[in-house]
Amino acid sequence: MEWKQPHLKVILIGNSGVGKSSFMNRFVNHRFTNLYRATIGTDFLSKEMTVDGCSVTLQIWDTAGTERFQSLGTALYRGAHCCLLLFDVTSAASFSALEGWLKEFLLQADPPDPASFPFLVVGNKVDLENREVTRKQAEQWCKVSGAEYFEGSAKEDLNVDKPFQHAAKAARQYYETHSVENKDQIHVGQEEPQVFPKDKCQC
Repeated sequence: MEWKQPHLKVILIGNSGVGKSSFMNRFVNHRFTNLYRATIGTDFLSKEMTVDGCSVTLQIWDTAGTERFQSLGTALYRGAHCCLLLFDVTSAASFSALEGWLKEFLLQADPPDPASFPFLVVGNKVDLENREVTRKQAEQWCKVSGAEYFEGSAKEDLNVDKPFQHAAKAARQYYETHSVENKDQIHVGQEEPQVFPKDKCQC
């Protein structure tokens, strides 16, 4: 099935409980809930956006941050155009885990040009006082890893749109440069039903 406009696949990864689902839902649905529900396998939302005057559909995949679902990675990561790594600024452990998540993504997604693949890092929960990871620490890690850094709060709706806007722009550039639309990419959509002549068999 061919899309009428670019469909850009963005993956959200990071430890369980860092707020991936909350960040995605705040951006797409403008909603937040304090009730925590661990993602089972994967969740998916899409949003129409305009990037540099071009209409695109951002397909956002929220993946489970637990080891028992990491086997899903290969199928989900393939065909991605951008990856957002999320951590909780009040959890040093979630920040330390970013290196492992980045390597795991590159291994399973196997992008055609890993050096140019766009990664963005988001430090969530900056509204909380018991911060364990400083902005300087995060920016230093991103500088070494070649990723853009953003921080905000899904709960307070603080700087949530900005990382997704940058992700959409980076994904579109990667999409146009590498033409990652391939057979491994997962599309969510409804195909038009086939119409057969009345005098012909449909088998």
